[in-house]
Amino acid sequence: MIPLRTGTKEAMDRVVRKAVAQLPVGFPKDDIPKARLKLTQEMKKVVRRASAKGGMTLYLPTERLHGIALPVSIVASEPIEIPRVRPDSGPEAVLVALASETPGAETRELDDTAALRSEREVPADAAKGVDVAHRRVEYIVPVPDSAPDQYLTFSFSALIAPGSDPAFYDALVELFDAVMGTFRWSYA
Repeated sequence: MIPLRTGTKEAMDRVVRKAVAQLPVGFPKDDIPKARLKLTQEMKKVVRRASAKGGMTLYLPTERLHGIALPVSIVASEPIEIPRVRPDSGPEAVLVALASETPGAETRELDDTAALRSEREVPADAAKGVDVAHRRVEYIVPVPDSAPDQYLTFSFSALIAPGSDPAFYDALVELFDAVMGTFRWSYA
């Protein structure tokens, strides 16, 4: 987990240290500084993008799963304000309106709260700053009893390697949906 408001550098340093410690046994020692620098540069890019989109927290897997580094990230964004569709309508009407304008969107329920889920493939497009194609899944969740109405966004991205098996990415999306299925509100 990398907080995007405070403690970002320290969290990034921990992730880089852990990744370097997990390099294969035969990895050339002379190449470790280059690998550390490359990972730090890539992580800074990801952190900048997540911060620019209102991210509060960035989640990156740091453990390998069956020897595979999962090419995914999850960003939890700070609450955004979305005006009501009509003065007497609630968040559900906003979600329905957003769903009608968002390809691949559907409403779901998270912890007894209506939410909007969308999924799409994002092609690589250097002109738009998208270096690698990825699958994106987003959940927009209204904050209960917020006034004015506020919404949290949880964005999942899985990088798509050329020629890779789509079933692998389907499984990653299912995993994210399962994680979101455990979402619960708690008040401090």
